[in-house]
Amino acid sequence: QVLLVESGGGLVQAGGSLRLSCAASEHTFSRYAMGWFRQALGKEREFVAAISWSGGSTSYADSVKGRFTISRTNAKNTVYLQMNSLKPEDTAVYYCTAGKSVAAMTSPDYWGQGTQVTVSS
Repeated sequence: QVLLVESGGGLVQAGGSLRLSCAASEHTFSRYAMGWFRQALGKEREFVAAISWSGGSTSYADSVKGRFTISRTNAKNTVYLQMNSLKPEDTAVYYCTAGKSVAAMTSPDYWGQGTQVTVSS
């Protein structure tokens, strides 16, 4: 079982930046691909970004490419999502996930509880 705890959400103006963090409880964190999903009010949950266990491979949703960056520090069991040039449509609850690979991140094995990101116009 992998426990994922997100932090770093909050309220920011459009054009601003936030960095989300996700701390994992599992000492084998480095074996998992990690990712982020989000769910806006009244909408389906959607994939945002994923990173391989080594950090050498990443994947992004088209809507965030060039604005968001996913990274990880295995020594700290932590994955990050740097979000720049935020837009009101980025407002959502953001969930940290863990899975077998970047390709398998469409169906992660583990989910965090989520952190709210609100972007005001």
